[in-house]
Amino acid sequence: MTRVAFIGLGNMGSGMAANQAKAGHEVTAFDLSAEAMKRAAEQGMRGAASAGEAVRDASVVITMLPAGQHVRDVYEQAILPNAPKDALLIDCSTIDVDSARTVARDASMQGFRAADAPVSGGTAAAASGALTFMVGCREQDFADMEEALKPMAKAIIRAGDAGAGQAAKICNNMLLGISMIATCEAFVLAERLGLDPQKFFDISSKASGQCWSLTSYCPWPGPVPAAPSNRDYQGGFAAAMMLKDLKLAQEAAMNSGADTPLGGGAQALYAELVDRGHGGRDFSFMLQMLRGAVQ
Repeated sequence: MTRVAFIGLGNMGSGMAANQAKAGHEVTAFDLSAEAMKRAAEQGMRGAASAGEAVRDASVVITMLPAGQHVRDVYEQAILPNAPKDALLIDCSTIDVDSARTVARDASMQGFRAADAPVSGGTAAAASGALTFMVGCREQDFADMEEALKPMAKAIIRAGDAGAGQAAKICNNMLLGISMIATCEAFVLAERLGLDPQKFFDISSKASGQCWSLTSYCPWPGPVPAAPSNRDYQGGFAAAMMLKDLKLAQEAAMNSGADTPLGGGAQALYAELVDRGHGGRDFSFMLQMLRGAVQ
């Protein structure tokens, strides 16, 4: 039986950790939230009093934390001093590339095998074990990382060495953020031109405008029943999280000298959506802001 330490039981981490337990692994969990810890116990996990205690006997350590500083602190203060040297260390947070590389370097210097493995798929995929993992690690370590991630995944792809998983994630989410805005704008224009939204969907989903934001995550209620637009834009991928990822992308673009004007424009629009008080809504709620339907 694999001993898994899972640190970070938020909207994504709780479902991911639960799938490790469902796979028959012995999961020791830690989170600062008492409610999250209670939920973990109900799902068959053992609670730990601290992150250091959680990792002490682990063969796999998985972290799912809000930002790079949290990951660096947990690794420095809890994981590297306490985890067994043969444990696999996998960070699934979405953080900046430099932090991911720093954590991997520090882990390697102490004899650990480490990977950055951010995810795509949202809370529903986290709960169902259908996430896509973008992995940055040494090639010789990938098979073991892949095996550890399988209970939570529909796809696991090695993007390259340390930091490459984070690079892939921020590029992917910049593309997603931009394409969702374009999809929302198209629906707004179709509405103003008197075109029925369902008819527009039926046509564009089979024409050259087809994209994931349209056919799998349609921002207009109705055409895609599973989309958050049919749940008053609750659940899914919060606008505040999209804004976080777009900020990471723009920081990376500035540091690397890449020209990403649409990425910058997308960041500005999601910042406006969040500033209006809708950061907790799904990012496809952008449609309603562009329609002028919200304050």
